[in-house]
Amino acid sequence: MAGPRPVVMSGPSGAGKSTLLKKLLKEFDGVFGFSVSHTTRSPRPGEENGKDYHYVSREVMTAAIANDEFIENAEFSGNMYGTSKAAVQAVQAKNKICILDIDMQGVKNIKRTDLNPIYVSIQPPSMDILEKRLRDRKTESEESLQKRLHAAKVDMEISKEPGLFDVVIINDDLDAAYGKLKDAVLEEIQKVRDAKHS
Repeated sequence: MAGPRPVVMSGPSGAGKSTLLKKLLKEFDGVFGFSVSHTTRSPRPGEENGKDYHYVSREVMTAAIANDEFIENAEFSGNMYGTSKAAVQAVQAKNKICILDIDMQGVKNIKRTDLNPIYVSIQPPSMDILEKRLRDRKTESEESLQKRLHAAKVDMEISKEPGLFDVVIINDDLDAAYGKLKDAVLEEIQKVRDAKHS
């Protein structure tokens, strides 16, 4: 695919992905972009087709997946979600680094494609710290919290597989973690800047 390499960011809820991403987007304004995902769920009030999601029927999405048009897809509470190759190419075509926030299953699926992204895993320092962070949010029921913690445990184990990620960042110190994230993508950022000036 032409354009800068995308960045796949993975890691459990509460590891600090969104905080690190916000820092990156703020420091490098106009360098990164997000692909618009597809979903079979109905738009919520205020959501726009093509901006928040591409809203499609299950038939359309199933056919597109069978036709190998998707990088990854999953089903959550009865709705399908996925990232199409075209959605990533649309970001690359604007000379932007496409950021894909993807779960572990998705990461393994992307390994089978020709996307060639930079794989970054953001991990919490420990399960205890993760649990504290999630509890401090006060947004979860106990059941949902336990589900997240279980998913995180599996996530942390898989992230140790050799060769799965280019960089595994343990987020115990935000500035240090951010420095590592920046190092991982600096070469692509430079490419974007060079392309702008050429």
